[in-house]
Amino acid sequence: MLYGLGLGVLGFLGLSLQPDGTAMAIAPYPSLQWQEASLFEIRHKPDRRTQEIINQYLEGLAEGDKDLALQGIWFESAWSTLGTYQGEKPLAAASLTKIATTLAALETWPVNHQFTTKVYQVGSVENGILRGNLIVESGGNPLFVWEEAIAIGNALNQAGIRQVEGDLVIVGELMLNFVAEAKQSGDNLRRAFDQRFWDLEIRGQYNQIPGEPPQPQVAISGQVLAQAVVPEEAELLLTHQSLPLTTILKQLNLYSNNAMAEAIADQLGGGPAIGRQIAQTLEIPEAEIQLINGSGLGVENQISPRATVAMLQAIETKLQGQPLNIFELFPIAGQDQGGTLRQRTIPPGIAIKTGTLNQVSALAGVIPTQEQGNIWFAIINNGTWDVSGYRQQQDQLLQNLNQQWQLILPQDQESQDYFGNLDRIQVAPL
Repeated sequence: MLYGLGLGVLGFLGLSLQPDGTAMAIAPYPSLQWQEASLFEIRHKPDRRTQEIINQYLEGLAEGDKDLALQGIWFESAWSTLGTYQGEKPLAAASLTKIATTLAALETWPVNHQFTTKVYQVGSVENGILRGNLIVESGGNPLFVWEEAIAIGNALNQAGIRQVEGDLVIVGELMLNFVAEAKQSGDNLRRAFDQRFWDLEIRGQYNQIPGEPPQPQVAISGQVLAQAVVPEEAELLLTHQSLPLTTILKQLNLYSNNAMAEAIADQLGGGPAIGRQIAQTLEIPEAEIQLINGSGLGVENQISPRATVAMLQAIETKLQGQPLNIFELFPIAGQDQGGTLRQRTIPPGIAIKTGTLNQVSALAGVIPTQEQGNIWFAIINNGTWDVSGYRQQQDQLLQNLNQQWQLILPQDQESQDYFGNLDRIQVAPL
């Protein structure tokens, strides 16, 4: 599928811009015309006032001894590029990389996709005792936290198991509470199954589960082992479904969780493969999106501001026709107070993705406006260890731009699901 600048409007209305800036009707997307010429070749005249505000921002950076050669900016509406500075230059983008991971996930799975964790028994159950091994097969859930493990423990109790004489066997890449190591996650899973071994952290997360569910007790006598496959003689006990993909992606972006990003990217072929595929699909020059992983850790992850914007636009296009939009996948200033938006002064209503390394501060997102519709942007700052200063100037830039655009405040979205919800567990029939 082909995405590009302004595709959400241009592609569906069948309009293009001629070199003199006038509109020209073309066949609807995806037409041969779109396939023959990259949308990145279209150039729009920047909006004068927006470019003036960006230039003032750049002057402020220069006055603070920031190297302007290491900065990049791109602002764009559905119809035109509003303002840029080195927008095509790849720069260390830190966690803006997670926008690529988000897009790749949406291209691979449906928005309501759930990752399945299966629990098996080997042996018979007598008087609440499993005389054999308990096997947990991971389905790649990147948001498998204490509350979810507690729910499985309660489901095992409901299925009549309170003690396991054998081992707890982990199959697959189980990641419990963001520990990306199957054996260690298995050790933690055993603790979660038996409330007698809870520490303050586990008990604190249990207290967050609505409805005060029971506290499970599944005592496992044997060891925690890891193996490659589920034995043929294993009998399915229960299946656990993760929260929906969209909820997982929102948590990923809200907290900029590196372990989650890597777990997702690994299932999609890894960062380099994601970068190449996105560049090819969006017709972005490969030099403008160079990834070594899916999280953004490392300055080798380099993305240009305009490529960042193109990915945000592609996410919005991907969600067309779905009962949700891009504002439900990223933290929103003024609504989501935790995560990476702490101590930021970004105008309310803007969907945001942050990126931070020692010498990198980046900000990208979507601004919902009355007159111009959604405005996509990316600001990437490289070069000094002044992350706090960069953040203040980024926020001020958005505040200054906000004075010329009337923002629309999106409505709060409330989910009926929650961590530790037993309704997402199915017990296999006997």
